[in-house]
Amino acid sequence: MRDKKSYSFYGKSTKVPFFVPFIDKSDILEMKKTLDSTVLTNGPKLKQFETAFRKITKAKFAIGVSNATAALHLSLNAIGIKRGDEVLVPNLTFAASANSIILAGGTPVIVDVDETMNISSNSIKKAITKKTKAIMPVHFAGLSCQMDEIKDIAKANSLKIIEDCAHAIGTKFKSKHVGTIGDAGCFSFYPTKNISTIEGGMMITNDRKIAKSVELARNHGITRTLMNRYSEGKPWEYDIREPGYNYRLDEVRATLGISQLKKLDMLNQKRKNAFVYYNKFLSGINGLSTPAGLDFKDHSCHLYIIRISKNAKINRDKLYESLLKKGIITSVHYKPLDTFTVFKEKAKVRGKLVRSKELFKEILSLPLYPNITKAEQDFVIKVIRQNLV
Repeated sequence: MRDKKSYSFYGKSTKVPFFVPFIDKSDILEMKKTLDSTVLTNGPKLKQFETAFRKITKAKFAIGVSNATAALHLSLNAIGIKRGDEVLVPNLTFAASANSIILAGGTPVIVDVDETMNISSNSIKKAITKKTKAIMPVHFAGLSCQMDEIKDIAKANSLKIIEDCAHAIGTKFKSKHVGTIGDAGCFSFYPTKNISTIEGGMMITNDRKIAKSVELARNHGITRTLMNRYSEGKPWEYDIREPGYNYRLDEVRATLGISQLKKLDMLNQKRKNAFVYYNKFLSGINGLSTPAGLDFKDHSCHLYIIRISKNAKINRDKLYESLLKKGIITSVHYKPLDTFTVFKEKAKVRGKLVRSKELFKEILSLPLYPNITKAEQDFVIKVIRQNLV
């Protein structure tokens, strides 16, 4: 274990928290420099962050926003989703995926996932109707969806693709960074993510029209940036052609993003090392399945998810409780969309969602963060083995 015998995690003393954000002295120093400046929003740091993100993903355009939900919302608006339009979304994802569709005026159509916990291509094919306008694949836990299949389906049915990449900075599909394969890709920088701006998001695209729409809409639809308004002519002279939102990413969080991006390869490698270590000592336990066999080279390793089958000595919930008693925080990603009241009322379901319902009963996300120690992982492994072996 670390020198520190316990952590404070949302008011509870724990031995192994579910996550520990990685923000170091260099991050804090850079943020302090920005706080000492006169420009705290709509400034040069945001542009630098967008440029750095564009280079990493090889996207033509990158637009920083306040969070990934905002990125999804604006992307859906940009491709023209309106009232009555249907967007296909997997049942096993965070609520933001479906919420963004409703915010854009569309209807989420919930479909099943496959064994990888990613959206099922067969479920997509069966769910398409005349009202279907787009597909929202979610690269779950950092593993890319089968984008070739999804692109073929989209092309055959004249559908747009908005990639939910909240888990997937660093994830690639056939050498292409996710988010650049569909019409737009949306990333999250929440504290649990592979890099963090505390709160924040990014939309990437190779489509100039989508980029321009998102860029305008994130700042009330104003046609001139703050920097442009105060450096060229009268600052009050601008136009607003479409209604927009306050979905800006401020300079302090953009500064943190720049600093964090420099560490991305290191942070992702630490996660991969922890993945491999868990796999080594959890594989072969009766009734427990690990995410073995994945290509970690192109996987962001955002979540380490085990499955506890009916053949195990105890079920998933009892294992969760046992780990909790020992001071180990785990979680489940996610409660299926079709179980929430809002989506029962505002979404549609296509198919029986058999796979996602089965998975929900079995999955458990273990503690995973860049600086997790082998001693901490050993403790998690020990408690799991005590319960299942």
